[in-house]
Amino acid sequence: MGNQINYTDAQKELEQILKEIEIGDVDVDKLSEKVKRACALIRICKEKLKNTDDEIKKILEEFNQENK
Repeated sequence: MGNQINYTDAQKELEQILKEIEIGDVDVDKLSEKVKRACALIRICKEKLKNTDDEIKKILEEFNQENK
């Protein structure tokens, strides 16, 4: 997917797109572009959150195994 953008930057960009759409500041010709970009950013954020969750679970599992 090529998600070189970090979570914070993706979230900020997504918030900006949503603001533009909410206030009607998006040209109709560019609206589909903005929606596509927003969907891509949501995918990136979800993937990063899932990866972080998986990592934390793994770390906690290893920690629990070490302390039995």
